[in-house]
Amino acid sequence: MFNLVVFQKDSVKDIPLQKSDSLENLVKIEEKSVWDEPISKPVRAPKEEWAVDVDINHPVHDFYKRIPDMAYKWPFELDVFQKQSILRLENHDSVFVAAHTSAGKTVVAEYAIALSLKNMTKTVYTSPIKALSNQKYRDFKHTFGDVGLITGDVQINQTASCLIMTTEILRSMLYNGSDVIRDLEWVIFDEVHYINDAERGVVWEEVLIMLPQHVNIILLSATVPNTLEFAAWIGRTKRKKIYVVSTTKRPVPLEHYLYTGNSGKTSNELFMIVDKHSQFLTLGYNKALNAKKERASKSSQSFGPKGPKGGNPLQDKNVWISVIDMLKKKDKLPVVAFTFSKRKIDENARNLSSMDLTTQKEKSEIHIFLHNAIKKLKAPDQQLPQVVQMEGYLKNGIGVHHSGILPILKEVVEMLFGKGLVKILFATETFAMGVNMPARTVVFDSIRKHDGTNFRDLLPGEYIQMAGRAGRRGLDTTGTVIVLCKGDVPEMSELHKMMLGKPTKLESQFRLTYSMILNLLRVEQLRVEDMMKRSFSEFHQQKDLGKYKEKMEKLHTRISQIENIVCFLCSVDLEKYYETCRDYGSLKKHLQEVVLSHPAAIKCMTAGRVVIIDNNTHKYVLGVVLNSSVGRNKERNFTCLVICDKNKSDSVQDKSGSENKKSEQSEDLVMPVRKRQLYLPEGVPWHELVQVKSGDISTVTTKVVKVEADKVIDNVKKRQIPRFKDDPPSQSVSVTTQELLRITESNPDGLDGLDPLKDLHLRDIELVEQFRSLKMIEDGLSKYQCINCPRFDEHFREHSRNMKLRDEYKHLKFLLSDESLTLLPEYQQRVQVLKALNYIDDNNTVQLKGRVACEISNHELMITELVFENVLTELHPTEIAALLSCVVFEQKKCSEPNLIDTLQEGKNRILEIAGRISDLQRQCGMELAGDYEEEFKFGLMEVVFEWARGMPFADITNLTDVQEGIIVRCIQRLHETLRDVRNAARIIGDPILYQKMEEASHMIKRDIVFAASLYTQ
Repeated sequence: MFNLVVFQKDSVKDIPLQKSDSLENLVKIEEKSVWDEPISKPVRAPKEEWAVDVDINHPVHDFYKRIPDMAYKWPFELDVFQKQSILRLENHDSVFVAAHTSAGKTVVAEYAIALSLKNMTKTVYTSPIKALSNQKYRDFKHTFGDVGLITGDVQINQTASCLIMTTEILRSMLYNGSDVIRDLEWVIFDEVHYINDAERGVVWEEVLIMLPQHVNIILLSATVPNTLEFAAWIGRTKRKKIYVVSTTKRPVPLEHYLYTGNSGKTSNELFMIVDKHSQFLTLGYNKALNAKKERASKSSQSFGPKGPKGGNPLQDKNVWISVIDMLKKKDKLPVVAFTFSKRKIDENARNLSSMDLTTQKEKSEIHIFLHNAIKKLKAPDQQLPQVVQMEGYLKNGIGVHHSGILPILKEVVEMLFGKGLVKILFATETFAMGVNMPARTVVFDSIRKHDGTNFRDLLPGEYIQMAGRAGRRGLDTTGTVIVLCKGDVPEMSELHKMMLGKPTKLESQFRLTYSMILNLLRVEQLRVEDMMKRSFSEFHQQKDLGKYKEKMEKLHTRISQIENIVCFLCSVDLEKYYETCRDYGSLKKHLQEVVLSHPAAIKCMTAGRVVIIDNNTHKYVLGVVLNSSVGRNKERNFTCLVICDKNKSDSVQDKSGSENKKSEQSEDLVMPVRKRQLYLPEGVPWHELVQVKSGDISTVTTKVVKVEADKVIDNVKKRQIPRFKDDPPSQSVSVTTQELLRITESNPDGLDGLDPLKDLHLRDIELVEQFRSLKMIEDGLSKYQCINCPRFDEHFREHSRNMKLRDEYKHLKFLLSDESLTLLPEYQQRVQVLKALNYIDDNNTVQLKGRVACEISNHELMITELVFENVLTELHPTEIAALLSCVVFEQKKCSEPNLIDTLQEGKNRILEIAGRISDLQRQCGMELAGDYEEEFKFGLMEVVFEWARGMPFADITNLTDVQEGIIVRCIQRLHETLRDVRNAARIIGDPILYQKMEEASHMIKRDIVFAASLYTQ
């Protein structure tokens, strides 16, 4: 098979090719082409740094002199990072504070609030979850007084100087041009690492992009590896410097242990594996391993090392009793026990219900606190099974905290834990987020969790976020973190990675939504394309725009200086010949990739197969296959040993001797009708281990050599380690290298390749036709007149180089355009959907349906279609509430509801509309992750219907196996959706629907479901 480097075939419209028209203007051979002219490096302006790393290693001795009249003072001495941050705030700068858990990030937020009070401006504090908003409201209200709270269902003191809200509320304010934004001085984003959330992370990016220039930004986050990168994105987007302040160590260091005990006799089996200096202790790990081995038995191996395999509940109970007894003796309570299953948490609490950890005085305090918390509830709600059960747990010092618990009970648990009255708290991961509630000890019931897709080990960032709750500042010298080993001890490498690995980077979760598109088209302040350009996902591309423009200008100058190739023969068809070469190379590369993915070819590509490699860095080089593997994208990769020049092993050269370090776009285009010479080292022959893809292999030769593949790979990799780099190659490597050299010298023009049709017996009709096309193109190349020119090689190369300049110019122009945006095709597809549904017109002007969709915060297409098809108007308010519960309920598995006929018909209408929308999206080219119909969950329709009709909460819990806390959250979110639809009814002028939505909202807003947060009382 012939060898050709591939380019994309595209004509350049911007700069037309100059054609030769006479022999008189023949270019002299000795004259240099424009390609040979060096590019003079322009004098660049100093690169602007948007992210400034603040050094916190130097104390700020003159802090109080620099700020003699502080806006707020604390009763304790501030840390250096807090002082550095406050100095920046006083200078009206934006800051990104990335600090360890419990380090005191809130001080920075408090100072910004105090400054806005002093300056008579406003501060908005945003949090990722409503529960955290409520907690911060209580704290800031106690400190500053003039504080308001705005969440989906609560609005308190909306004119306050400091407003606390979820990020979604702030986004809505920005889209709707709220007056709050005008007077805004600071926006505080707490728990910024939540931007990694796949579902809601995009909201942070939207808000950061849309915030006006006059607003200063404070970002508070756990420690993450790429704070400077993220800060640089925000700085560049907002055109202002972001000062990054990071802590280097925890205020209270952590000690990590493995616990292998399972009874009172073995409760001393606690082994430190990471000390307070973050040193991994192999000795401690081995002790834990040996302790397990010494008493290993069949019964103790009933479930696995890291998570449940349907284990023995009695054994589980014994482990927990022994570990709590041990912690109590060592004075290590209170403890947070992180468990990644609601069912497991409830089981653990039940198993320990007989354990008493509180004094009589503490029991009395707990009883009084709980009584005061629930006294405003109706009498039946005070006697709900979950309330009665929780009271029993709490009196014994045991708390339970997960999404299935009633919100008011979760707040009781949090507050009692904060008072030190809850001694052991079984909690899910969400407890690790937000308000500072440290414990003396953190215990991990397991180090495996289900992430919505499958079970996996905890990531370092997840582990540290939870482990960071251990150690109370000012009370403990160290925090204790314990991993329970109920089965086998986890692998050392897994523990090391989890406990000492780098946390997860902040990564963009930016995605397009119909709501975002419609809102941006409606307000017309920012194009959708500009929103995409400014997203964190496009940051690296966009920050290089200045460089691209500069390069384009230089290329334009060079292209304008290109002289015509004047040749009687070449002027006839050289351009067409060049384009045909491109077609040939493109088709050949495609076929090579298809063939090498075929099972018959894979069988041939075993260790010892000799191949010719032709890519960016290895030009027509002989190599031998050692092994193959399939990458994440299912593309096959081959590990090969190739020959190279010892002195230039990092840059293998082609026969012309020119180093090829350019991109694929600027490689030499080699004519298929010309024979190529195999690469032969000019200096000392050497070898190199390379990973190549199918497209990099020009020819799979008929030759196979004997090779000890594993030995070759091991030896080459060993010599890549610095202390072994001067070792001589092993015999297996030397023999293989010498054989490749011998074959190259014996076959300078290359080797015969396997014939895909004859040797591999490929019979695919389409493939056969493509090979015929390839052969026809190849045969046709010999008929061009230009190849008869005595200076053809020179002219072809000159033309090829000129075309490369034009290709590069076109590519840079593409990068500078909207067309280069990753999400542009999806945007165009979504716009097609919106036009087909009449949400926007042909000019992208938002129509009435689009305006309605802008009012809807969840499943905007579905709800808008329901409104305009009069599905809701025909129903009773109780039925409307029940039907719309499907857009807010998210639990995948639950008991099947018993539906009346009208609700069943409503459900069928929703599924029918979802099917139509799904089909339309596919017709417009969108790739859907799953069936759109599956996004609607109908499991709580009966519960909501009966709740709206007035059934007591205790009775509706008997209608489903869904836990109480999830029912409450669903009805609370439903109230927000009903309010959205009410607003939509106002826009379209439908008084009947408006009235029905008002009634539905009123019917569900009652009793324990809408009990006021304890943090707001």
